[in-house]
Amino acid sequence: MQVVDLDRETVKRGLSDGTLLLIDVREPHEFARGRIPGSVSFPLSTFDPDALKALIAADGRRPVFSCASGIRSVHAIAAAQGAGLAVSEHYAGAFKDWYGAGEPVEA
Repeated sequence: MQVVDLDRETVKRGLSDGTLLLIDVREPHEFARGRIPGSVSFPLSTFDPDALKALIAADGRRPVFSCASGIRSVHAIAAAQGAGLAVSEHYAGAFKDWYGAGEPVEA
């Protein structure tokens, strides 16, 4: 399994310039309480490789997984790669890093 860790500045830049699709794999109740602006919800607990393939194909941006602390996003990478998707990047610091740095959050 290949995993590429991205830092906050790389994620911010990709969201700002529209090149990065931030896929939040936390549960819906976590996503609803607070999320990184521009991220989309795709819970790991109901992971559907076909739906992920469709999302990535329809969006066209570079997919990057995110979660609360960087653990579930690695599991999502493993699941995506197991389904034949070339997805390897995640926001290593995840929501905790984003929130802790005082970055804007949507609720």
